[in-house]
Amino acid sequence: MRNPDDRHTYPSHWEADVVLRDGGTARIRPITVDDADRLVSFYEQVSDESKYYRFFAPYPRLSDKDVHRFTHHDFVDRVGLAATVGGEFIATVRYDRIDANGLSATAPADEAEVAFLVQDAHQGRGVASALLEHIAAVARERDIRRFAAEVLPANNKMIKVFTDAGYQQKRSFEDGVVRLEFDLEPTEASVAVQRAREQRAEARSVQRLLRPGSVAVIGVGRTPGGVGRSLLNNLVSGGFTGRLYAVNKAFPDDLTELDGVPAHRSLPEIPESVDLAVVAVPAPQVPEAVDACGAHGVRGLVVISAGYAESGDGGRERQRALVRQVRSYGMRLIGPNAFGVINTAPGILLNASLAPELPRAGRIGLFAQSGAIGIALLARLHRRGGGVTGAMGVSTFVAAGNRADVSGNDVLQYWYEDLDTDVALMYLESIGNPRKFTRLARRTAAAKPLVVVQGARHSGVAPLGHAVPATRLPHATVSALLRQAGVVRVDTITELVDVGLLLAGRPLPRGPRVAILGNSESLGLLTYDACLAEGLRPLRPRDLTTAATPGDFHDALCEALADRASDAVVVTAMPRVGEGVDGVVGDEELADALRAAAGAYPGKPVAVVHVELGGLAEALAAASGTGPEASAGGRAGVHPVAPPSGTSLPSDSGLPTREAGHVPVTETGVTETDVAETDVAVDADVSVYVRLPAYPAAERAVHALGEAVKYAQWRRDAAEPGKVPEFEDVDKGGAAELIDGLLARGDGDPHGFTPAADATGELLGRYGITVLPTLPAPDPDEAVRVAGALGWPVALKTTAPHLRHRADLGGVRLDLADEDQLRRAYAEMTETLGRPDELRLVVQGMAPRGVDTVVRTVIDPVVGAVLSFGLAGAPSELLGDTAHRLIPVTDRDAQSIIRSIRTAPVLFGWRGSAPADTAALEDLIQRVSLLVDEHPEVVGVTLEPVVVAQHGLSVLGASVRLAPPPARDDLGPRTLPAY
Repeated sequence: MRNPDDRHTYPSHWEADVVLRDGGTARIRPITVDDADRLVSFYEQVSDESKYYRFFAPYPRLSDKDVHRFTHHDFVDRVGLAATVGGEFIATVRYDRIDANGLSATAPADEAEVAFLVQDAHQGRGVASALLEHIAAVARERDIRRFAAEVLPANNKMIKVFTDAGYQQKRSFEDGVVRLEFDLEPTEASVAVQRAREQRAEARSVQRLLRPGSVAVIGVGRTPGGVGRSLLNNLVSGGFTGRLYAVNKAFPDDLTELDGVPAHRSLPEIPESVDLAVVAVPAPQVPEAVDACGAHGVRGLVVISAGYAESGDGGRERQRALVRQVRSYGMRLIGPNAFGVINTAPGILLNASLAPELPRAGRIGLFAQSGAIGIALLARLHRRGGGVTGAMGVSTFVAAGNRADVSGNDVLQYWYEDLDTDVALMYLESIGNPRKFTRLARRTAAAKPLVVVQGARHSGVAPLGHAVPATRLPHATVSALLRQAGVVRVDTITELVDVGLLLAGRPLPRGPRVAILGNSESLGLLTYDACLAEGLRPLRPRDLTTAATPGDFHDALCEALADRASDAVVVTAMPRVGEGVDGVVGDEELADALRAAAGAYPGKPVAVVHVELGGLAEALAAASGTGPEASAGGRAGVHPVAPPSGTSLPSDSGLPTREAGHVPVTETGVTETDVAETDVAVDADVSVYVRLPAYPAAERAVHALGEAVKYAQWRRDAAEPGKVPEFEDVDKGGAAELIDGLLARGDGDPHGFTPAADATGELLGRYGITVLPTLPAPDPDEAVRVAGALGWPVALKTTAPHLRHRADLGGVRLDLADEDQLRRAYAEMTETLGRPDELRLVVQGMAPRGVDTVVRTVIDPVVGAVLSFGLAGAPSELLGDTAHRLIPVTDRDAQSIIRSIRTAPVLFGWRGSAPADTAALEDLIQRVSLLVDEHPEVVGVTLEPVVVAQHGLSVLGASVRLAPPPARDDLGPRTLPAY
């Protein structure tokens, strides 16, 4: 809503940093009277053609009148925004409110004319698109609903900016000018366009950090040792394929090379451009290094230096200044206090981290906010040998430290389209923009697995260095909501690696049926019990006996994989004393046997439990392409198998090949070819390519498999998402007017207020939710009078907070059929519980008997709008038996939330009772969700109790909390987190 006080008051909340199409950044801010010189300088650098397109005539320079007009705004009817890099304008946009005749106007006129001007050197970077998003958000805030723009037909770039934005628009042509008119209400198309641009820009910004053509290490010591020298050594030993430079202002003038790397005293001495700078100097010297990087055109920074927000208030302010400084030059920042970044791609081989060795190349992406956890993850993956089918080791690794700029959200954007990453593993201690994370996680998980472990989840405070909102929801609730977004949530880094290896290594299971085979009956039974505990459906374990040979394992695994009664297989292996040279059968023989069987039937996941067989784990993870080749006939009668589809083979292999990206994939993540070949073993004279995840304990293998089963089910469900219903009897406009009126009459508390019962009932009624009338009963006579008006029988209830909904304390009397019963109940309650004014007694008509439930919504600062459901009373309050869904709730969400609580059988005819009308309950849940989703001013709803009868339901109690909506939300324009 426009406020007269806003006129001429600088709106600082319009300031924002944005990522542009090429991955660079710019700052968007309102134009003020202090920008006259910047505006003139900006205009002088615009080509004559661009000036002509802007003013429809030659316009070589701005007059003093123009400069005054373009820098003096009231921030209500006239607004100008500028995109800046290094403090200088690179583009501008402005709107002027107009009336129906196109003349200057004030409110209530709701149309404005908009115009852009972008410096030629920055055209094609997506600057105008970003400015359009922000000026549209500003206009909506100022009650402007529609933009008009006049563009010359030859100005195709600007016409494309408007037409590609996704808004509903009209186009006309008159007097040689194209006139475009479009509504500013976000549409499904405009939001999709905005998010697609966001994804491309943020992915590109991370790509510039992970795929640099040149790297400069700033702060390299002259003698061995020290952080800077270690970073340089790690880059050299890792085989970085680009240009590398060592920088230290303390280098002597005659030093031109260090460890074979060109040495320079400063960045300006480097004759070529630098893509990435790794900064390892003391914190007080970092600003000088950043200025040098910005002046040299460096694209991104990795700041290893500590002494920032993790060190206290002074460091926190130093960190804010660092982010502002870095972004002012259009750069992105990883850190500060970062461990570094790694990219194992053959054409990159980047180890700009404190890890002494470049990890094995593979298809697992790693992100950690802690350097210690990051190195622990790398070590565990190295120890396990990758253990994945056709994908050993790490693709990219980011340890972001304080993640003051680049965060897990940015890396998710990169991984989403990264062809080198098949599974993403993340260690998160905090989530800076949780609503965005949930949205990105849902999209990423639909394409590739995302496994997350949350650290510091029970401490109740964010780690030092992390500025994040605090959730009011229990950790279990947050975890459940993340799972709904497709995130595979685990509790430890051990589980993170266990689950990640299985998901990266094999196809997703089609269901929960698990075949178990091995050479130990006891271990098989332990695995069987573990499957039951994970909610899986294990088949009877097959005991191969301790005399089983690798060939026996091969044959048994082939049978299990070919059996359509199972969806996955767990193989258990105990040591076996044999007749070999050392008295023990070789681990490599068994590994070959299992890999051969798994390769012959590639449509199901296989997990191996090895007990005291360390060599087996190594053999299973071994890459046959880098180890000794298998003999033509294999071992122990086991035939080698063909590599997975998409793997290059020699032209004379005799096997058909196919191009990557041309194999259809089913909803389970298994190629159609894999499904078709489930019953066919491949017998070919090639090396074995299959690698299998191996675990030292049955519980760990089964837990990983259980998570894979849940994720596979989520993928199948996500392939057919539910729908948010449209109700014909919903009065959205009427509800908005009512909310505006209530807020206008409110007390102005930014935390909100609770409207009176009649206003609450009217608001809910706009969304088809009827609350059973409740009338106050301050004395017995009034109680009798209102009971007669409502109709007998009635209920007498106290609304005092300490007795509300407490029938067990005598605060509710039901089925009062006449005046005598009502007066008697009134007297008993006031004698035992307190005076009438303390009890706040009310009379309400009786509802049909049913199951008491409760529906609530809250707006949590971490996860956003959440709807909760449970049975009223002890089940939800004492036992915590409550289910949660993110808003908006779809029809499938409504069905699942009712069925996901432990006490759900009560609603479905438990112990012979009549089943409740769950269809009516689903309808109510979706209406409440729609109310909250369409009106951000509704920050809380509680319906308690909701009595669900055999036919229909009754809402007996309701409260709503209203508050002014936030200035921006996740539907707002693209913006980086503010610092």
